[in-house]
Amino acid sequence: LAIDSGIAYPVLAGYPVAPSNEEYVLVNNKCQCVTVTSKFVPSKEDPQEEVLERNIRIIVPLKARENISDPLSPLRTTFVYRLSELCKNCEPIEIDLGGAIHQAQQGNSCEEAQTCYTYDRNECYSSPVPLLYHGEVMQVPAALTPDSCFAQ
Repeated sequence: LAIDSGIAYPVLAGYPVAPSNEEYVLVNNKCQCVTVTSKFVPSKEDPQEEVLERNIRIIVPLKARENISDPLSPLRTTFVYRLSELCKNCEPIEIDLGGAIHQAQQGNSCEEAQTCYTYDRNECYSSPVPLLYHGEVMQVPAALTPDSCFAQ
């Protein structure tokens, strides 16, 4: 397990966990099972003053495979978390440049594929399985996350 803070220090906007709770979710990465939250708490040195506390929750999935789409691949033994990658915002936004609306990406390196340590329920994962059909063995893709692979 390695945590690399990287060089970038992103500024993040969060959303509250609950209306009555002052804790804000900064990152909720289902692919790597990481949640980063922040909230203001009384300072230990001066209880009259509040300081920002950040909490990083990492769930390391048991029996995760090196290739999650291949149930026969070896078990994953190394998990790497880079805060700068977890915090990047790849959601496109519209900006007005000289009266014309343009789509802009908020983060960099968004084209790179993310390493998933578990199934992201929004993604469809499949794995080829052998199927005997009329005396011939064929490799047929089988859905590993059926809910996200088939329309309702």
